[in-house]
Order: sequence, then C-alpha cells, then structure tokens
Amino acid sequence: MSQRDNFSGGFLLGAMFGGIVGGALGAVVASRVLNPQSEEPLLSSSQADPQDSRAKRRSLKAADEQAEMEVARRSLEDKIAQLNDAIDDVRQQLGGVNGSTEARSTAREL
Repeated sequence: MSQRDNFSGGFLLGAMFGGIVGGALGAVVASRVLNPQSEEPLLSSSQADPQDSRAKRRSLKAADEQAEMEVARRSLEDKIAQLNDAIDDVRQQLGGVNGSTEARSTAREL
C-alpha cells in the first residue's frame, strides 16, 4: 500500500512540477514569438530611424526567404532526378525480364 501512496504522490508532484515548468517555458516562447523586435539592441533616436530599420529587416527577411526557397527548390529537383533514375533502372530491369520472356515465346512459336 505504501508503494501506491508513494507512486501517487510522486505522480502528482511530477505533474505539478511539469505544469509549472511547461507554463513558464510556454510564456517565454510566446513572448519571443509575439514580440521579436525586443531581441534587437535598442538604438537611440539619433542612431537610426525606425522606418529604415524596419525596411532593412523586411528586405533581409525577403532575401533570406528567397534563398531558402531556392535551396528547397534545388533539393527537390535533385530528389526528383534521383527518383527518375531509379524508375529508369527498374524499367530496364523489368524490360529485360519481359524482353526475355517475349523472346522465349517467339522462339516457341517458330
């Protein structure tokens, strides 16, 4: 009976601890996702115009997205080429099998 009590207590304690840690971690992640500009260093008003920094961030983000799209496109093209090569190899193997059976049946008919 004491093992059950220990298990129940440990389970409840673990669930509470996990809930607290998970909640804190979720709050940190949510705050970073919802407010990404707070991670950037703060600039004084004399150093940079906020509109310029936003425009730079947008252009950098667009360039990064385009580069990622290009990498993904090339990767997909390589995978498609590999699949096409594999399909061609299987067709040749099956063509050889089908070709030899057709040759046998033609020889039998003669």
